[in-house]
Amino acid sequence: MKLITVFTPTYNRAYCLNQVYQSLISQSNQDFIWLIIDDGSTDNTKELVNSWILENKIEIQYHYQENQGMHGGHNAAYRLIETKLNVCIDSDDYMPIDAVEKILLHWENIKNKAEYAGLVGLDIDKDENIIGTKIPQHIKSTTLYELYNKYGVKGDKKLVYRTEVVKKYPPYPIFKNERFVPLGYLYQLIDQDYKLYPVNEAFCIVEYMQDGSSMNILKQYRRHPQGFAFSRKSRMQLAKNFKDQFKNAIHYVSSALFTKNSKFISESPKKLTTILAIPFGVVLNLYIRYKTKNDF
Repeated sequence: MKLITVFTPTYNRAYCLNQVYQSLISQSNQDFIWLIIDDGSTDNTKELVNSWILENKIEIQYHYQENQGMHGGHNAAYRLIETKLNVCIDSDDYMPIDAVEKILLHWENIKNKAEYAGLVGLDIDKDENIIGTKIPQHIKSTTLYELYNKYGVKGDKKLVYRTEVVKKYPPYPIFKNERFVPLGYLYQLIDQDYKLYPVNEAFCIVEYMQDGSSMNILKQYRRHPQGFAFSRKSRMQLAKNFKDQFKNAIHYVSSALFTKNSKFISESPKKLTTILAIPFGVVLNLYIRYKTKNDF
């Protein structure tokens, strides 16, 4: 069996999937499986993937499911993956030609150390500029939370997890009529039990597209308030300090107003903090309504 699965959740992205494919067939190390989670596409994604399977240049697994959103795609991937490691490469991103080689090289440093959930590497843009900042060289062990809040690292980073680790945690919840739960929910749970091995190497080349989640976060916030409220409750529960707890309480209140949930205080894991956050949550809710008024 291959050592790592590169998985790609996709929805109507046939027009850009070839970029991922070309980067994978060019990898200097081919010790991987490409798992494509087709999240209910209505374009020619299936036909395109089948043509690549027939080419037989790399090992490809294809899974189709009814549309559940990005987090539903991750649920399916974690359920299906059997390799030792996994990494998500989104349908609008791709990998440098030596990315798999670098991942597996650095994996050798921690493969026998059970305290590590995996690796955290860099995202870069098409001009090879690092997204955000590099990871301080002296760090040999960190959590994702510490990376941003203790060491001041900025920008998206690429996570490579042990599959046996991600399978220990509950799947992202699926809410009726919603298609988004922030992926950080799972990463925060893993942070409670494991460390990450930081690597100042580029694992992924990213492109933030106009139809992607990153470019439409306020719309996502308004369209999927149950998913965001769920995430904020978890973040409140696991917050390391009052500042984090209060910030997430504000967002929780705002999401509760979108869902018209009259029980949001009783359902909060931090009731007093939630009460204190109500005025700020109302302001945030009004701000989001204003910024997205032309989309609803």
